[in-house]
Amino acid sequence: MFDFVRKHTRLFQFILLILILPSFALVGMQGYTSFMDGANSGVASVDGRKITQAEWDAAHRDQIERARRQMPNLDPKLFDAPEVKREALDALVRDRVMQAAASKQHFNISDERLQAMFQRDPQFAFLRNPDGSVNKGLLAAQGMSSQMFVERLRQDLSLRQVVAGVAGTAPASLANAGVAFDALLQQREVQLQRFEAKDFATKIEPSDAEIEAFYKDAANAAQFMLPENAQIQYLVLDLDALKKDVAVNEDDLRKYYQENASRYAVAEERRASHILIKADKDAPAAERAKAKARAEELLAQARKNPAGFAELAKKNSQDEGSAVNGGDLDFFGRGAMVKPFEDAAYALKPGEISNVVESDFGYHIIQLTGQRGGDKKSFEAVRADIESEVRKQLAQKRFSEVAEQFSNTVYEQADSLQPAADKLKLTIQTATVQRTPAPGATGPLASPKLLEAVFSNDSLRNKRNTETVETAPSQMTAAHVVQYNPARQQPLADVKPKVREQLVRKLAIAQAVKAGQERLAQLQKGGDGAGLAAPIVISRAKPEQLSRKVLEGILAADASKLPAFVGIDSGEGVYVVARIDKLLPRDPAVVDAQRMAQQYAQAWSNAEARAYYDALKTHYKAVIKAPAAAASAP
Repeated sequence: MFDFVRKHTRLFQFILLILILPSFALVGMQGYTSFMDGANSGVASVDGRKITQAEWDAAHRDQIERARRQMPNLDPKLFDAPEVKREALDALVRDRVMQAAASKQHFNISDERLQAMFQRDPQFAFLRNPDGSVNKGLLAAQGMSSQMFVERLRQDLSLRQVVAGVAGTAPASLANAGVAFDALLQQREVQLQRFEAKDFATKIEPSDAEIEAFYKDAANAAQFMLPENAQIQYLVLDLDALKKDVAVNEDDLRKYYQENASRYAVAEERRASHILIKADKDAPAAERAKAKARAEELLAQARKNPAGFAELAKKNSQDEGSAVNGGDLDFFGRGAMVKPFEDAAYALKPGEISNVVESDFGYHIIQLTGQRGGDKKSFEAVRADIESEVRKQLAQKRFSEVAEQFSNTVYEQADSLQPAADKLKLTIQTATVQRTPAPGATGPLASPKLLEAVFSNDSLRNKRNTETVETAPSQMTAAHVVQYNPARQQPLADVKPKVREQLVRKLAIAQAVKAGQERLAQLQKGGDGAGLAAPIVISRAKPEQLSRKVLEGILAADASKLPAFVGIDSGEGVYVVARIDKLLPRDPAVVDAQRMAQQYAQAWSNAEARAYYDALKTHYKAVIKAPAAAASAP
């Protein structure tokens, strides 16, 4: 039988080809078609034109890239939220609506107008060269050519025109703005009475049965849950782990010391005073000769009386910066001064005066007044630092050599971290972790990547080592789950004090609300004002430490008939009863008239533009078919 097969190999290959090819064609083409159908499926449409899943995904990726350029350290996972993906689709739909409107209404931008706007608009100033042309280097950094920029700018300006006519017609008179801001910033004189839960809590004594019922209530269960966690072993390969096993010898350390001698020397510095007679390097020869002659005269005077050098510099030096200090230039190192000056200063001994030194600035007379540095630290003094540096370098080299070995061992012997620990002489550590880093966590346990690997299905269910994760530069970590503890409710005995505290608070809040509502009813029926605090004036500009909910409740209350009464549950364990005694106009100091009119006009403009856009969406039959969560992962 096998001889027959060997003799007729080509025949069997032909038969297999006939059997396999139709299956591949059916399944392969179906899979390819399914893939393409998914990418081309419509997620929205505008003016009868489909927006595909692929276009949505591309818009979402662009959204992420723009955010990354502005904030490089931003976590990409933030963009997986459905509402963020929906924003990308909404923006895509808006662009299509505006494009349809611009096309149908013939909003075109001529080359001349485009050029004029580019030249005048301040927002494009950073893109303009001094001659008014486009800075191609900046465009290239954004991945655009000049032509791409022109077309994008033309399109943006065309789309702006769609709503510009509507948004620019918003009423902006001072009278209208005044009415709006008077309503918004109206002041009210009120008297308040607070009913706080804490005042009722001391009188509440719940029974054991009430505590147990509260504990068992599904609505309260989350308060008494222990979050899921995992007890893990983990192994860290980093420079610190490798340094301790790195062998160094004395000869290597001394060699390193010699090769890096400059690092262990204190740079030599000189302090000098000088007298400068200015003479520009391009000045006529006669002028420079005259300046040099004057410098020679001063040099002779300085050498006759070295102690009077400072006084001589004050009277004669033409270096305005140092003359007032007697020519003192303080300490300077090599490279700080022009070469002729430096060479002369470093050739002097303390107290000596140089000959006349010529530089591009003119002619100098230099007196060396101080000297420091130039000392070299001994090998013994820096031996510890050298050993640490050499160990670090050798450990870095070894890290590069064993990193792959570490990863392979962790993966190939996935039931335990012990083989990798034994092979590389690493120490297994233990910890209890949750899905997110604990507050104050440091090192590998602060790495979201490592925790994500720990709580993966393979790690939890199959108890296999995680893949190695780079948790810091030159640091790789792998973990192994020893025990997984799902989220669970704590026994009542362990949390009874906490349960009682929560129950007492709930009952106290209910009593505070009830007492406040009863007091409100009394006041509305004409009860006296006993218990009400002294009058205060409140507004949105001056909330007087009231919570947002209480403030808005008071300002929204009907005050057509005074006094008016309103009760507000703050949601923070306080019920507030308010008596409104007076309505007062807004404080003119809060916002000036010009700014008020600008803000009012901007608000109206935004509202008009939004309303017009909504009308355009209806006119051009903009329909969104897909939920935001359907966007593919970037």
